[in-house]
Formats: sequence, structure tokens, C-alpha cells
Amino acid sequence: MRVDIWSDVVCPFCYVGKARFDKALAGFGGRDDVEVVYHSFELDPSWPPGQTMPTMEMLATKYNLSPADAEAAEGRVAAMAEAEGLGFKPDRVLGNTFDLHRVLHLAHDQGFQHRLLDAIYQAYFGQAADVFDPDVLAGLAEGAGLDPEDVHQVLDSDDYTADVRQDEEQARQLGISGVPFFVLDGRLGVSGAQSGDVFAEALRRAAAG
Repeated sequence: MRVDIWSDVVCPFCYVGKARFDKALAGFGGRDDVEVVYHSFELDPSWPPGQTMPTMEMLATKYNLSPADAEAAEGRVAAMAEAEGLGFKPDRVLGNTFDLHRVLHLAHDQGFQHRLLDAIYQAYFGQAADVFDPDVLAGLAEGAGLDPEDVHQVLDSDDYTADVRQDEEQARQLGISGVPFFVLDGRLGVSGAQSGDVFAEALRRAAAG
């Protein structure tokens, strides 16, 4: 069985959803026969490349929230993450994620996609690292098993641009407007950071055919 997952690396619900899905998959009897592939989805593809903004400032600006309301909203997501044993720091910055998705495609081709995605999530949400910095990203990729020179080569070129666009076009064709979004066995869709029980049941249903 194959599970296709659309997500963005700055999406806290994707971060939480991955942890919940991973736990459900670990307890699934047929886990060794499940292939999991992550696909690109940009929450804000119009974000200017090379520019970053503090997350709290973005929340206040985009949703017209007071600083206190923005802090409360972030606190609710933090509680979800911490309940899954995940680190979560509010002093992150947001930026354009297109290049990160291109590097994740490189990692997929080399067999390190899951390790790199975990590394990016842990660094970004757990440590508030600036994953938009090419050197930071290359360092995370190296820790996940990639050659940092390969990462810089991708970042300095248009490599994997078509792959990211293809993922996004497929998401549009499937009607995916928010992430995380899980497609099990090409036919069963699950939207959002659902509970582990929901993911476990979806795995059972997909395996049953």
C-alpha cells in the first residue's frame, strides 16, 4: 500500500499530523508493506523569496489579531505539539518554502526524504532554526545523509522545480486546499492532523481494500 501526503514544512498541523500518522503506522500490522511519499504544498506560494517574517507578526497581520490573540493561537498549536512529545518554539520566522520542497525532492531521489523532513521539522519548530538559510538547510541535509554540495547545487539551479509544480498541480486536481492531506491506496482521503485512532482506522480500511 502507498500513502501519499501533501504538506508544507512551516505548517504546524503538518508537523503534528506527521507525528500522529507515524505513531499509527508504527502500530499497524502491515507497516512493512506501506510506502509513504511526501508531496509539496506551499501554504503561501506568493511569499517573496528571500524574505522572512516572525511568525507572531505574520499571524497578527494576516488574521488581524492582537498580539495577545496571536500568542493564544500559537499556544493552542504548541499544546497540540507538546502532547505528541514534540518541541515547539514560538519565535520562528516564516518564509517562502519552494526551495525547501525542491531539496526534499532531492532527498526523495536519494532515499532520505523522511529523515530530512523530520530534521527540518525538528529544527524549525523545535529549535526555531532559520531553515530558509541555505547553509542551515545544507547542514540539516548532511545530518540526514545527503551531500551538502548536492543541496547547494539544487539551490543554485532550477532542479526539481517541475517536480514541486507537479505535486501542486496534482493537489489542485484532487481538490486539496489545505494540508496535511493523506491519500491512502490512491482512494481514501484523510484531511488534517487527525488523531492516531483515525489514522489507524484509515490504514486498516485501506489495507482491507
